Amino acid sequence: MEDIMRVKMELIEAGKWLYSKGLVSATDGNLSVRIDDRIVVTRSGVNKGKLSPEDFVIVGLDGKVLDGTGKPSSEIRMHLTVYAMRKDVKAVIHAHPPILTALTLAGIPFDATWLPEVWVTIGPVPTAPYATPSTQEVPQAIEPFVKDHNAILLERHGSLTYSSTLEKAYFALEKLEHAAYVIMLATIIRGETPPGLTKEQLKKLNVAFGKTT
Repeated sequence: MEDIMRVKMELIEAGKWLYSKGLVSATDGNLSVRIDDRIVVTRSGVNKGKLSPEDFVIVGLDGKVLDGTGKPSSEIRMHLTVYAMRKDVKAVIHAHPPILTALTLAGIPFDATWLPEVWVTIGPVPTAPYATPSTQEVPQAIEPFVKDHNAILLERHGSLTYSSTLEKAYFALEKLEHAAYVIMLATIIRGETPPGLTKEQLKKLNVAFGKTT
């Protein structure tokens, strides 16, 4: 129970970060943390900036509710898919960052080679094709990308970041939205989307940071 309460408090803090940064609005988005074979996830229909310990549901890896009141997030299937495919992942965040989401609407793929810090810390970020929210279509859409990436954009539906800790999953999201903001400004100033780093520049970057891919 002590671990569960600690995780809930971490999720409450992360929810405040998400809401204060405008990465979610109203009751959008969902967060979860895995503890062994249990998942602590935000319940459906709650504002992430005003979470309380009662706003979480505990489910098994099969999605069955083990504890808590209300229904788990309607996007629980997406979280379960990530946990099933990535045993190293302990936290998942689905948010609706405005600029990243706008890129998917504009049909502009996110290019991790735009900025060196994004390439080094996160790597390629694919965009999953549009899927009806809250349905089995969503996990099916992300499934091809989960294993080899740590962040995925969802066409017209925001972002998905996941990592070994909740903090790392959140920082990845914040970094990506900040990068998207920089690219948006550069595109306005330049009149077109700027190019990414060259192959030679990426090669040097990989060597400098010990990155193998």
